Amino acid sequence: SSSPAVLLGCTMSPQAPTALLQLLLLLQLCAPGSTAHTSPPPHRCPIACICTSDLLSCSRQTLQRVPRELPPTTTTLDLSHNALTQLQDRWLAALPHLEALHISHNQIKELSPQAFHNASYLRHLDMSSNHLRAVETHYFDALVSLEELLLYNNRIARVDENAFAKLSGLRKVYLSWNNLTSFPFHAVQGLGGYSLRTLDLSSNSLHSIPVEELAALPENVRNGLYLHNNPVRCSCPLYLMLQHWKQRGFSSVKDFFEEHTCKVSDNVPRSLIKFLKYSHMFENCSAGPEAPHPVSFRAMVGQTLLLACNASAPAAATTYMWISPHHEPIKHPGNSNRSLEVYRNGSLRIAAAKPWHSGVYVGLAINSPHNFSRLCEVNVTVQYPKLDGETFNTGFTTLLGCIVSLLLVLVYLYLTPCRCLSCCKKPAPLSPRQECSAQSSILSTTPPATDAPNRKVSANKHVVFLEPVRETQNGKIRLALGEDFPDAKHPKVLQLKSDSESISSVFSDTPIVS
Repeated sequence: SSSPAVLLGCTMSPQAPTALLQLLLLLQLCAPGSTAHTSPPPHRCPIACICTSDLLSCSRQTLQRVPRELPPTTTTLDLSHNALTQLQDRWLAALPHLEALHISHNQIKELSPQAFHNASYLRHLDMSSNHLRAVETHYFDALVSLEELLLYNNRIARVDENAFAKLSGLRKVYLSWNNLTSFPFHAVQGLGGYSLRTLDLSSNSLHSIPVEELAALPENVRNGLYLHNNPVRCSCPLYLMLQHWKQRGFSSVKDFFEEHTCKVSDNVPRSLIKFLKYSHMFENCSAGPEAPHPVSFRAMVGQTLLLACNASAPAAATTYMWISPHHEPIKHPGNSNRSLEVYRNGSLRIAAAKPWHSGVYVGLAINSPHNFSRLCEVNVTVQYPKLDGETFNTGFTTLLGCIVSLLLVLVYLYLTPCRCLSCCKKPAPLSPRQECSAQSSILSTTPPATDAPNRKVSANKHVVFLEPVRETQNGKIRLALGEDFPDAKHPKVLQLKSDSESISSVFSDTPIVS
């Protein structure tokens, strides 16, 4: 028997009914062995969730487990304010582009070893307001791109010293409002490759703070280390350290100055005082050995600098690292473009000093992965070379001469007595006979009054030009007339006499037509 396709091609005429054509096409698609190219089903949004182009929000839906089908284009997932108690292993494998995850206000008590595997692009994780009781090593070690970790308002009583060891890009950690009684501060020295900016341990139950370990932390870590509202035991080293941080302008102390409290006696739980605000109780505390102030070092642009710390003989396994003013860790052999190089003896070389190299450089000695000791701090100031007195005087004199010359040129061009530019233009050179040509004046040809009745007035008008007299002869004026004055020799046209006689002429800026 022929297939529906052959039947359709052989027996159906162009005038066949449309319904019969559709029936035959349906039979072809449903026939065994037929291959139909269908498009993949669209990504479905989970029930009770809101989906946009790259955001999936399932907040406040009383969910007890994570929905199974999640759109793979999601970059931000919000599961906050639900009833989640656990997270399955590799549950984020379907979200390869996830960057932000909000799971706050749930009931999660612990995390499985592979809960956050397949989430290498996650940068922001909010697990605040849950029931976590500890931070184990395996909780977040797979989140290699994590930058912000929010764990406040949990029940955390312990943080493993290697809990953040693999988070090289971690910048902010919030552990406030927990039940911490101690914290591994020595692990913070290598945390995040010195990219850490905020470590909030406020509002916990810390009883003691190792001042020596905190003094060895880099400045950027101390600036964002929040320790206020903890029942720590009052001590002079703690008071002097926080006062020094206040003088340095660290935000951790300056922003919460009155919230720093300490306990006077362990036997009296409510013996908390604001020891920074009421500092008169610590007036007898001796300053002791303070942290060394940065050594000032001035240099000119283009110079080669070599910074070295005066330290005791190091151990065999000691390595060195410098922290640049831009909070960049620099180890041997140096940074990426080799503008800063670290030698094996701990010296820092700046190849060609630039203004942006100015700032405080911190030298550190590393004896173990988590044992850092500060060697020195150098405050480098790079300036442009100053001009000496002789060079300055010569340059100033030259500049002043140029300014005076320019002013004189402007005065000559714009403050001349001439009122119009056309009047100030000099005429073309004249022949020797035209010595009296200038002033743009018209010499009237009006004859004397005695000749008026017998003279026929000529309609022709004649113009002569006069300029300052150049020659005199026997006290008489020598006048040169233009060659285009044909009647100049007529005695009745023009009469020139001595200085005592007047010339019957009219001089004016405006031509007079007679």
